[in-house]
Amino acid sequence: MDAYKTLREEAYEANMEIPRRNLAIYTWGNVSAFDPGLGVFAIKPSGVAYGELKPESMVTVDLDGRVLDGKLRPSSDTETHRILYREFGGIRGVTHTHSPYAVAWAQARKPVPVFGTTHADYGAEAIPCSEYMSEEAVGNDYELETGNLIAETFRKQGKNPAHIPMVLVAGHGPFTWGNSAAQSVYHAAVLEEICKMAHLTLALDPLAGELPGYIKRKHWERKHGPGAYYGQGGQ
Repeated sequence: MDAYKTLREEAYEANMEIPRRNLAIYTWGNVSAFDPGLGVFAIKPSGVAYGELKPESMVTVDLDGRVLDGKLRPSSDTETHRILYREFGGIRGVTHTHSPYAVAWAQARKPVPVFGTTHADYGAEAIPCSEYMSEEAVGNDYELETGNLIAETFRKQGKNPAHIPMVLVAGHGPFTWGNSAAQSVYHAAVLEEICKMAHLTLALDPLAGELPGYIKRKHWERKHGPGAYYGQGGQ
C-alpha cells in the first residue's frame, strides 16, 4: 500500500487551486500538505507548470528535509515550508503565491491595516510584513532563512499564527497556512482580496483610518470567538 498516496492527492488538488483562483501564473507558487502522524509533507515539484502536474508529480519530504518519495525535485521553497511546519504547531498546509496585490504590499514592505470587516473576519490585527532578510542570511540558505524570518516576525511582533494565518515577506511575497492544504490556499485567496481592498481604500483616501476596535472584535468573535455564530456549525 502506498502510504503517501492520499497526501500526494491532497497536495495536487490544492496546487491546482492556485491557477483556478488566479493567484499565480506559469510555475509561480506552490502548496504543500502535511501529515503530522507520518511526519511528512507532499509538495509541488520545482519549475513544473500547473497544466503538467499530476498527483504522482508531488514530492514527499520529511521534517528533516529528506526526500522520501517522488521522481522530481521538490519546490525550491521546500525549506520554507519545512520550517513553518516545525515552528507553527498544528498547521497542515502551506501556500506560497505571487499574487499581485499581496506582492505589491510585500514590495512596499508594509503591513496591511484592518480597514474593514472583510479583513476583521479573518484576523483582527494587521497582516504582518517581515523586514528584509539580512545579507548574511541570504548567503546562508535563502529558503530556510525565509522560514526562520517568518517565524521570527511572528515572535517579535507577538502575533499568533493560529489567529493570523498569513504573512508578507518583504520584497518577496505572501505565505499562508491552515489546517489543511486546501485551507491554506483559501487563505491565500482571502489575503489577495484583502490586499486589493486595502490598496483601493488608500487610493480613495490616503489618510483612511483603521476600523474601530469594537467592530474588529465583533467580526472576529462572531466567526472565531467562544460564542461564534457564523455559519452552520461543525463545518
